[in-house]
Amino acid sequence: MASMAFQQTAGEGPLLLADISGYTSFLQAVAAAHKDDAFAGGNVPEAYRMMSSLLDGIVGTIVPPFTLAKLEGDAVFAYAPMAADPPRGDGMLDCIRRCYARFTADLAQVGGLWACTCDACLRANTLDLKFILHAGPYVEQQIAGSRELIGPEVVMAHRLLKNNGAEAIGHGAYVLVTAAAASRLDVPVASAVPMTETYEHYEPIEVFLFGLR
Repeated sequence: MASMAFQQTAGEGPLLLADISGYTSFLQAVAAAHKDDAFAGGNVPEAYRMMSSLLDGIVGTIVPPFTLAKLEGDAVFAYAPMAADPPRGDGMLDCIRRCYARFTADLAQVGGLWACTCDACLRANTLDLKFILHAGPYVEQQIAGSRELIGPEVVMAHRLLKNNGAEAIGHGAYVLVTAAAASRLDVPVASAVPMTETYEHYEPIEVFLFGLR
């Protein structure tokens, strides 16, 4: 069997996930409410166009200084090599806050995208955005023209999407910064809520929580 050609490059730096909470349940509710007309004649539901617009706004705000690694359904995964001099300190937090401000501004314009006022479509106003900021080594590989980041710290960043942040601050709009990211990027954490998260196959990880509302 012929071997598949691919390239791999080692790197290190911040790993950022921007995750839209409520995404799956919202689209499921819209599909159920509009089961007779949503995809009739090849039509694409307006809710899908709105979700694409929200994701596009997230990417447009964080890229640059980050590089887009992958769109993962309801999440944007991006990274920034330390060699590229990513934002540090309050500058990193400001970058994320600008992204959240863009998200909330785009969400506020949902009513102008489609006129449906059914209970399912109105649930768009319950969508929110959380961020995971981790840092560490990774391997970037190119396979069949697609970029993929792999490595234990990439896995950890994704594991951190399941955390206790919303319970700690009372809502789902927050930035969760790991101790590794705070150290490498000089992120000030004095005003953050300290937490410890535990995941199978990993040592407990210290994180800091910043509310965005």
